[in-house]
Amino acid sequence: MLQLRPNCECCNLDLPPEAANARICSFECTFCADCAGIRLGGCCPNCGGELLARPRRPADKLARFPASTERVHKPQGCGAAAAAAAAAAA
Repeated sequence: MLQLRPNCECCNLDLPPEAANARICSFECTFCADCAGIRLGGCCPNCGGELLARPRRPADKLARFPASTERVHKPQGCGAAAAAAAAAAA
């Protein structure tokens, strides 16, 4: 079951379970749509996987299967990934 992590690892933006702008990789690294698209070019800085829209859990299931409250914030990894993407584009 997906953890539905509560924030973007790059900018620390809150991403509640119903957030339509949450993006994840196959390891559930979580980013907002802006960071995923602009800073990371759709590629996870942790594993290199593709970042896709995170599925939303139906509200009636959240009570029994709540979202994670563990925040992961790694802005240093996002900066390095953004620099590498910019270098590759040049």
